[in-house]
Amino acid sequence: MNFAYIGYAAGLLTTLSFVPQVMKVFRSRHCDDLSWAWLIAFQTGLSLWFIYGVILTNWPMILSNGVTMSLCFVLMAMKARFGAAKSRSVAR
Repeated sequence: MNFAYIGYAAGLLTTLSFVPQVMKVFRSRHCDDLSWAWLIAFQTGLSLWFIYGVILTNWPMILSNGVTMSLCFVLMAMKARFGAAKSRSVAR
């Protein structure tokens, strides 16, 4: 019996749960509460799950971790950008 639909459902829900955080940071331009250590550890974990999914040719794992990696990268980029902008405005 093929239970891939469970993997797709799990991947969809965990990936969608990340979207509100990305939207909140995008709207507020505030991401001081996100630590670099967490972002790097999470991105590394996602990358390893992605690679593991590729090795197993497990599409639910590949797709969900690929999309979540992209969202995490967006958060990292916003943290770098908004943190740098905040530093510049404080220096003035």
